[in-house]
Amino acid sequence: MAGSSEEAPDYGRGIVIMDNWPGYDLNLFTYPQHYYGDLEYVLIPHGIIVDRIERLAKDIMKDIGYCDIMVLCVLKGGYKFCADLVEHLKNISRNSDRFVSMKVDFIRLKSYRNVLIVEDVVGTGRTMKALLSSIEKYKPNMVKVASLLVKRTPRSDGFRPDYAGFEIPNLFVVGYALDYNEYFRDLNHICVINEHGKEKYRV
Repeated sequence: MAGSSEEAPDYGRGIVIMDNWPGYDLNLFTYPQHYYGDLEYVLIPHGIIVDRIERLAKDIMKDIGYCDIMVLCVLKGGYKFCADLVEHLKNISRNSDRFVSMKVDFIRLKSYRNVLIVEDVVGTGRTMKALLSSIEKYKPNMVKVASLLVKRTPRSDGFRPDYAGFEIPNLFVVGYALDYNEYFRDLNHICVINEHGKEKYRV
């Protein structure tokens, strides 16, 4: 807050959603009718997600510079975030005086130069650390990690992505391509699933 004595925000954490955040009432938004009764509330509305990704794209372009980028998408939940992020990166490139070559791959390893790994959620961090160690064998010039969400979980090993969209409580979230047994990928907002929804779509 401006004028307060609190320390400056850590922008590397992204937008921090506190544990006591009540979310938004579902009735304020449109969402697929087949999910009525399955959700608690909207945690992050679609418009805020899109705006935040646009800002991440600017930060990434500023840090990586106008050089060739290999974007590695971690499937499946990361595809929507990846597509929107790449679109914003391309827009920045199109509107600049320098051409940026951008290739997208889906974790098929070969030799890479500058690598941007795009992930949907970082929880414990163990999966990402394992992925990073396997990519390091290919000796890229640089590796950066962008994650739409970072969960505050007691099981975290302390790994932090280079670019975070939102830091959220340890909640079960769905939407914006994040699924529960392949359901909810068609939900634009990031929402908290309720017990009824978990039971209904349990495999």
